[in-house]
Amino acid sequence: MVATVFRPLKLVVALAVSCCLLLAGCHKSNFQTSSAQVSQVVLVSLSDPPSFNYAINDSPYSIFPFIYRGLINENALTNKLEPGLAENWSISSDRQRITFTLKQGLKWSDGKPLTADDIVFTYRDIYLNKKIPTVWRDFLRIGNKEAFPTVKKLNDQQIEFTLPEPFAPFLRNIERLAILPAHALRSSVLRSDANGNPEFLSTWGTNTPPEKIISNGPYQIESYTPSERVVLRRNPHYWRQDARGNQLPYIERIVWQIISSTDNQLLKFRSGELDNLNVTPSVFGLLKKEEKRGKYTIYNGGLSGGFAFVGFNLNQARNAKGQPFVSPIKSRWFNNLAFRQAVAYAINRKRMKTNIYQGLGEVQHSPIAVQSPYYLSPAAGLKVYDYNPRQAKQMLLETGFKYNSQKELIDWDGNRVQFNLLVKSEDRSRVDAAVQIQQDLSQIGIKTALQVVNFNVVLRKLLSHRDWDCYVGAFGVPGADVEPNLVSLFWTSQGSFHQFNQGIQAGEPPLKGWVISDWEREIDSLFSAGIKELDENKRKAIYGKFQKIVAEQLPVFCLVNPMSFQAVRDRIEPIKYSSLGSVFWNIDEWKIANE
Repeated sequence: MVATVFRPLKLVVALAVSCCLLLAGCHKSNFQTSSAQVSQVVLVSLSDPPSFNYAINDSPYSIFPFIYRGLINENALTNKLEPGLAENWSISSDRQRITFTLKQGLKWSDGKPLTADDIVFTYRDIYLNKKIPTVWRDFLRIGNKEAFPTVKKLNDQQIEFTLPEPFAPFLRNIERLAILPAHALRSSVLRSDANGNPEFLSTWGTNTPPEKIISNGPYQIESYTPSERVVLRRNPHYWRQDARGNQLPYIERIVWQIISSTDNQLLKFRSGELDNLNVTPSVFGLLKKEEKRGKYTIYNGGLSGGFAFVGFNLNQARNAKGQPFVSPIKSRWFNNLAFRQAVAYAINRKRMKTNIYQGLGEVQHSPIAVQSPYYLSPAAGLKVYDYNPRQAKQMLLETGFKYNSQKELIDWDGNRVQFNLLVKSEDRSRVDAAVQIQQDLSQIGIKTALQVVNFNVVLRKLLSHRDWDCYVGAFGVPGADVEPNLVSLFWTSQGSFHQFNQGIQAGEPPLKGWVISDWEREIDSLFSAGIKELDENKRKAIYGKFQKIVAEQLPVFCLVNPMSFQAVRDRIEPIKYSSLGSVFWNIDEWKIANE
């Protein structure tokens, strides 16, 4: 899931890591009161939120960054950890006990006190509850075993976490975890439904009355109209104040508009109706020419975080009915290393950079971004696959594949090599990349069919149904360039986003015949070693070896890392844009000029 990613409570999906929220506004007269005194901005999403339950959400299309906060925050410009709900924290000399002291006077949006009981409930009864399938448990897992921290209340203001062993990424990992209200959710965790599952799993769906969704962030939900918009209003009990003692946020209302067409978003922005727009390389030149007339500024966040890729489904397991997730014929191709490497040589990434991203990006060789101190360069030993279709064909022939009289690739049993390319419909550049990959593979005799579907459908196919062949996607977790362990949920075999060989998840029936390769186990060991090692040079060596394995085994093949641009109307300030934290990571500080 790049798969693009949100702040300060965000998931990598990025899957996209892979996939991030786009901001825009819509015509102010549509939503303002008759007095026209309510300050607001309008953001845009490509899809409806699938749930208002933070713990079980696995989609990037959510309003959680606006309604929840965690114990600590990460400054997207400096990457430094800063106080959130916790005023401060201390770490014991053995680095196994971390004590947090909460701010005084914290309240939920309904006015109830927020105390240490809420922290213990959130971690012990939700994130660490094996009956609740939540991606956030991955951020608390220590190593590759079922080892997790324990948490206890010291008093109403203090909480202590105890780790079974030193865990270097702990603070940056929990920065992503929202705190949820015990008084509103505890009963649903304790009660079970007819199937023996906690009622919590069906609590706070999108049909829940907005006033029942309790928040602790700068905003709370005012209303939700499916396929149209979510309206958020200022949380009167939000804890943060400015230097003069004024309560934040300054902006009264956010309208989270749901518009599935990026073309429609562009038209509205150019006509002056919208406040903000994610600027893709394909429209950068057009919008840059209109910058002054349109009274907006295009901010450059640098190279996007995360990694874009094409990857095969390597899962050899069967479901509870004994049916294989992947056709055995296709699975034999996909699990052949020479086949994956040949595909890598057949993809022209320089053409992709030039034609699709207008040169505004860089060919990517590693899943760790080049701006990261942990990045391993080709000069330092990282294997690369420059475009070479002739070499691709030769590798296939040496592996036992053949070409028929129509120059179509067939396998050793005479089967035509053909499969589906899965890609999300909401990202035009991603679809264009899939089209080019289809063209490139046809040059070596491989036939592919595009599966262009809604991203929520993509997630179900990747993570639960497992019924896909080849995926053109992205994944990223904000902050992973500073702490590589944050992407362990994608790379480790037990990770909840280990999509190229997705294992059994909480609450699922057993998988039959699931195979973990030796190189996957080696990656597991490296991530386990990385979290214990405190010496930075040794950590760089550990994650360098991980990058070498990925480049050699190619569970995914990295494509192009585009530049990250956002256009924001000049009436909004201050904009502190960073591709690591999105344009609105500091939205509680935003002001509307002359309002």
